[in-house]
Amino acid sequence: MRQIKSGQGWRLGWDPEAPEFRGLLGGEHWALELTAAELEDFCRLTLQLATTLQQISAELMAEERITCEAESELLWLEVEGYPQSYSLRFILFTGRGGEGAWPPGTAAEVIRAIPGLRLF
Repeated sequence: MRQIKSGQGWRLGWDPEAPEFRGLLGGEHWALELTAAELEDFCRLTLQLATTLQQISAELMAEERITCEAESELLWLEVEGYPQSYSLRFILFTGRGGEGAWPPGTAAEVIRAIPGLRLF
């Protein structure tokens, strides 16, 4: 069953019946279709980055900014900012390529929506 999760300035989608591009990432003025493997890596790595950011937040002073990166063979991700307010950016390496980003506030909403997106 096709799913679309969305909010102010973001969209996540999954269509298990699509022939090739089963995933969707979208922002305020952009959208990019992903293969199942690309979306799976995006979700896994994004959640890992969010967990890492929260784990190290206790070690940071209030005014310290942080940048964390993760990548697979399919894509690169980065969270940048403060533990309570950070942006999320990605670059897709495979096939048609592409990149996108969500600003602080919106990035946290995207991350909170990932567990509710049923990939398989």
